[in-house]
Order: sequence, then C-alpha cells, then structure tokens
Amino acid sequence: MPDTVVHDRPRRRAGVLTGAVLVVAACAPPQEPPAPTALAEQYFADNNAAARSGPEAQQEFFRRTQHPDFTDQACELGDTTVELDPAMSTLRPDPGFAPDGRRPRGEVWVVGVEVTTRTAGTVTGHQIGSQHLVLLDGRIRAFAPCPSG
Repeated sequence: MPDTVVHDRPRRRAGVLTGAVLVVAACAPPQEPPAPTALAEQYFADNNAAARSGPEAQQEFFRRTQHPDFTDQACELGDTTVELDPAMSTLRPDPGFAPDGRRPRGEVWVVGVEVTTRTAGTVTGHQIGSQHLVLLDGRIRAFAPCPSG
C-alpha cells in the first residue's frame, strides 16, 4: 500500500501544476494580433525593387498591391518612382484608419517611412511620413502614393 501512495504523488503534483498553469493562462489579458512584420518587410523590399526597375515596374507593383476596396484611388506616377524606407519598430495597429470615411477590409497597420521620389534617376523629393498597410487574405495590401510634383 505505501508503494501506491508514493507513485500517486508525482501524478497529483503534475495534475495540480497543470491546473495552475491553465488558471493563470485563462487570466492573462488578450494579446494583440501578431504584427505582420515579415509580410510588411517583403512589401517594402518588393516596392523598392520595382522602383529600381523603373516607373512602369513600380506602377504595376502598385496596381497589384492596391487595396481592392480603393482601386479607384490609384495615381499614375508618370516618370516618378517612390522608394519607401520603413522604420519597422514603429509598426502598430491602426483600426481607426478610414480614408474618405471608408474603413478598408482587413487588419490595418501603420508604419513610419522615409519617402524618396526620383524622376529620371534624380531625387525630386524626400520626406518622413507614414504608410498604411492592410493584412487581407494573408497578403499585404496598401494604398498607392500620389506624389505631387
């Protein structure tokens, strides 16, 4: 009989420990959804590769990645390319974003970016701003910039 008691103690301890872990986990505050960091980084890498390939390649990139609810708001870049250098540490959710009062479908994120525009290889503009990205159907969508010359 003493052997049975000795063997049951580890099981009881494991059961109590498991129960305590489950109680603590249930009391934890809900987590923010994980940031789509890798997808966002790829979006910016692809954008800048398209910019290096020229205005036509970048215009096609913006057409492919424009948020589907806002395809009517795409701009023609002409001879301009737009390089975006994100500060990924600033990536955060922005659920209140609603361009023209319309909230886009998907998870909306915003990130600080350094924007450089070029025309015929010459820098024509440089500024700090923000870029909204939307995680929709497992892909990053965005809003094509409309640089003013």
